[in-house]
Amino acid sequence: MTRWARLCRPGPVGRRVGLEVLAVGLPLLAVLMSYPPSPWALPVAIAACLALPLRLKWPWLAFALCLPALYGGLGWPPALVALFRVGMCAPTVRLVVAAVAAVFLTVQVANQFGMDEVLANQIMSALFSVVVPAGPAALGVLVRLRAELSATLAERDQARRAELHARLDSARADERARITREIHDAVGHNTTLIAVQAAALSATTTDPTARETADHLRRLAKQSLAEMRAALGLTGTDSPQGLPELPALIAQAQAAGVDVEFTPVAATPSPLISRALYRVVQEALTNAVKHAPGAPITVTLTRDAAHIVATVVNGTPTRPPADLTPGGTGLEGLTERVRTAGGTLTTTNLPDGGFSLRAALPAHDPSKVAPTPPTSGGSHPLPTRQ
Repeated sequence: MTRWARLCRPGPVGRRVGLEVLAVGLPLLAVLMSYPPSPWALPVAIAACLALPLRLKWPWLAFALCLPALYGGLGWPPALVALFRVGMCAPTVRLVVAAVAAVFLTVQVANQFGMDEVLANQIMSALFSVVVPAGPAALGVLVRLRAELSATLAERDQARRAELHARLDSARADERARITREIHDAVGHNTTLIAVQAAALSATTTDPTARETADHLRRLAKQSLAEMRAALGLTGTDSPQGLPELPALIAQAQAAGVDVEFTPVAATPSPLISRALYRVVQEALTNAVKHAPGAPITVTLTRDAAHIVATVVNGTPTRPPADLTPGGTGLEGLTERVRTAGGTLTTTNLPDGGFSLRAALPAHDPSKVAPTPPTSGGSHPLPTRQ
């Protein structure tokens, strides 16, 4: 839509109706109260008044219909209203000047048949024919310029806010990149040293158990480094772990001496759900080993028509936990991850001192499932799980 079309389009209906009543009624009243100089002047002026609503869509047509009424001598009231609209909607000032000139010529041609030969009267008539129509036309131009200025200022303010948001986003991205590099440099360096030292120990030791343990530590270090890089976005791909890798995760825990019983399920969920299931089981195993050392753990996957449910239950710990540091946020982060995937996470304290974690995730496309708020069945009596 052009700027002219935007300025000429009607406003709200209620306000427009009220303005039209005034814009048509007042000129019509002025015409009816005037003395017609000729028999045809009155009907032509009334027709010009009744044609004024056309100016909302066709301002030049409404203005042209007022020229015959000006020639008849009663067209000034509707012509002034039409000139104001022309001034508002004309794309250039030259067109407004042309409209004023058309009024001047029409009035002067009409005056040639009825004006006396007095020069002063002719001069005053000419000035009147210029000044009177120029007033409403100039007022319409000022209204248009004010509207254009307001629109320009609004666009400039919007552009400035967009630029500020872009700068903030750029600053956040730079800060995230800096933090990512620092995490990768610090944690990656230490993890790489663990892997190298474990490999060296495996190559130099003669004890088969020590060699197996060293190889296991090296694999865990390499896996941790790969997961950290994937989580930080340094590999260009998301973390590869998913539902097919759960047996390997369980095997790693069992190789570390954890008593884990695993019941898998045949399912092929979306990558988002698959990764969420993997993280749920991984976090639950970590929490159980940390907060309930020596307790048997049962990992069960089930499926119904709408959900894949992962349930991780640990029994009563056989020895006190080694780490009693409070303040972990692992369960909160896991709850948010499950909720983002469209599922729910429920934790429950068991009567025998154990702990149960249950995550229900949609079996189908998670984009068609609305996220639901998490629920919790209670807090674990041990320190906050991380």
